[in-house]
Amino acid sequence: MIVIVDYQMGNVRSVLKAFERLEIDAVISSKIEDIDSAEKLILPGVGHFKKGMENLYKLNLAPILKEKVLGQKTPILGICLGMQLFARESEEGDCAGLGWIDAKAVKFNFGKNSRFRAPHIGWNSMNLMRESPVLEGVAIDDLFYFVHSYYVICKHDVDVVATTEYGETFSSLIQKENIYGVQFHPEKSHKNGLRILDNFSRLI
Repeated sequence: MIVIVDYQMGNVRSVLKAFERLEIDAVISSKIEDIDSAEKLILPGVGHFKKGMENLYKLNLAPILKEKVLGQKTPILGICLGMQLFARESEEGDCAGLGWIDAKAVKFNFGKNSRFRAPHIGWNSMNLMRESPVLEGVAIDDLFYFVHSYYVICKHDVDVVATTEYGETFSSLIQKENIYGVQFHPEKSHKNGLRILDNFSRLI
C-alpha cells in the first residue's frame, strides 16, 4: 500500500486521484500506524517550508518517517514542498528541514530587468544527469508542470538525477538511495507525470 502523508499542506486529493487513474492502491493518512505499515510513501506539499516542518512535528510524523525512510529504507517520493523538506535547511522561514539530503532550498532571485519571474509556473522539460528507475519510459523532451518560488541546491552532484532551466539551472528530480524528490507536480503533469508515479509504485 502507498500512503500519501497528510500533514495539512495541501494537494493530497489530487495525488490520490492520480493513483486512482493508475488503478494503484493508495490512501491519504496522518495515522502513525498507516505510515508504519506502508510499502511506499508520498510526501506532497504546497506552501511554506517552516509551516510544513512545524506540522510534521506537531502531528508527530517526523519520527516515524525517519524510521521508515532512514531505518527501514522504505521508498519515499517528495513532491514540490515535500522534496524541499528533505533538505537540511531552507531560506523560507530560515528553518531546518528533515536533513535526509545534503541540500538547501533557496529562492529564485531574478534581477528587475530579467524576463523571468517567481514563482516559476508552467510546463518545462528536464535535462537528464543520470539514470533513475522512476524515469523509465520518460523522453528527454517530455514536459512537466511546475509551480514554485524555491528550489533545491544539492551539495553532492550524485544526488541530482535531472535539472531544469528557468533563468538558472535547478534540480528538478533528485534521488539518494530510497529517497526520491521531484520539484514539479506529477499529479498535474498528465500522462508524463502518471508515468513517474507508476514507475515509483513499481520500485522493489
